[in-house]
Amino acid sequence: MMGFNGLGMGLGNLAQFANAKTRSISAENPTGEKGKGGMSTDGAAASCARDLGQGWKVAPFVRIAPGETFTIADITGPGAIQSMWLSGDVAARGPQARYYILRIYWDDQEQPSVECPAADFFASGWGVYAQINSLAVSVNPNRGYNCFWPMPFRTHCRITIENRHWEPLVHYYQVNYTLTDVPDDVGYFHAQFRRVNPLPYKTSYTILDGVKGRGQFVGTALAWGVNNTGWFGEGEIKFYLDGDVDFPTICGTGIEDYFGGAYGWEVNGKYTSYSTPFMGMNHIIYPDGTYNSQPRFSLYRWHIMDPVRFDADLRVTIQALGWRSQGRYLALQDDIASVAYWYQTLPTATFPQLPDRDYLEII
Repeated sequence: MMGFNGLGMGLGNLAQFANAKTRSISAENPTGEKGKGGMSTDGAAASCARDLGQGWKVAPFVRIAPGETFTIADITGPGAIQSMWLSGDVAARGPQARYYILRIYWDDQEQPSVECPAADFFASGWGVYAQINSLAVSVNPNRGYNCFWPMPFRTHCRITIENRHWEPLVHYYQVNYTLTDVPDDVGYFHAQFRRVNPLPYKTSYTILDGVKGRGQFVGTALAWGVNNTGWFGEGEIKFYLDGDVDFPTICGTGIEDYFGGAYGWEVNGKYTSYSTPFMGMNHIIYPDGTYNSQPRFSLYRWHIMDPVRFDADLRVTIQALGWRSQGRYLALQDDIASVAYWYQTLPTATFPQLPDRDYLEII
């Protein structure tokens, strides 16, 4: 009988021994090999350790040149990424927050299965710090990005960071993984970024499209910028499953409803932020009050307990909908960026081309 493979961890099986090997990749052990950590003599902090020598925090980070794509991890499987921590300039604040692109490739595919600005991947798309306390993603003081999505692979995993900034990137990272058997009925983790600014009038925003194969949708992160005054959240999210064309199988009732709130998140006349294990909203920019300026919202909804399963294809859209005179809906033209998270069988379909640096810039 096959023993426990160390996947699907939780408090219920934490005491159970597993037929798995724990490894970790960082600037101090870039290959993750057993007994190879802390060996650097010429790392980025060598001058800081000059009185102490090898083994004394000589390589806690790397510098990535402008225009360079750096390989964080290159792992031969089978195994699974179990957690990931990124920090430094990759968690920068301000307009340049989307200049650092995270990509993950599974089993020697040329097409990445994850392609996102790092900030958006960690549900922090506006380049403004807001703490996130969720099961899948945790964002902590000061500039600590943490991810706990399980990411199994069978033959190979490669993780890269592209620096689109005109200045070098100081990059801290740690990728914790296990080497173990992966069952046949386990899918591959995917995450895809999109942005439209402004959304064309009377059109829905596409969170995800073009997905082929069997899988399950597990999360949405939105960075939503309201380009006018007033309430923005009447729009419905829609999941088109397995051949749905004109009408979806799953249809929501409003943006704040999908993200687990109600009635505009309003308490005592103000938007009220929250962060929970499965959903959250941070009202991160509000210069002139609740409804009288162009607010910015950072939202996440993890379908950990209620994944949206599909057998052949999937499309996900959301409406931008507010109010106009005489109690009529107003189709909005907002600045919307999203990350869709899902698991599926390979191959990964080609993603839409990632926008250039200027289009990604946060203004």
